[in-house]
Amino acid sequence: MSYYFSTTLKEKNFEKAIEKVTVELKNEGFGILTEININQTLKDKLGVDFKKYRILGACNPPYAHEALTQEEKIGLFLPCNVVVLENDNGEIEVAAVDPVASMMAVKNEKLAPVAQEIQQKLKNVIEKLS
Repeated sequence: MSYYFSTTLKEKNFEKAIEKVTVELKNEGFGILTEININQTLKDKLGVDFKKYRILGACNPPYAHEALTQEEKIGLFLPCNVVVLENDNGEIEVAAVDPVASMMAVKNEKLAPVAQEIQQKLKNVIEKLS
């Protein structure tokens, strides 16, 4: 089982791609809690150039609440990360964590339905971006 699912966008503008991903996440009930600009951080901290790479920390509050009530330490897996990156060939790829794969490490059967619902919502986002 893979730990993510992804798609390559037709959009070639990185910032517009971020906007598009954010809109599709919102349509599925997610907000962006965090945004980490990896290429800028690596430039600032290490002085190295890196491809455009952004990590969006997406959260769906009702599902996060449900998961936290089932498993207190599940916050270690939250928020759901979505990565937007520019490949070497200039194509923009979007990848989302597979919550079912990550929840396999947690031995709590009550989390399975929540993970499956979030998985479907994230898959919907990826499919709409294709």
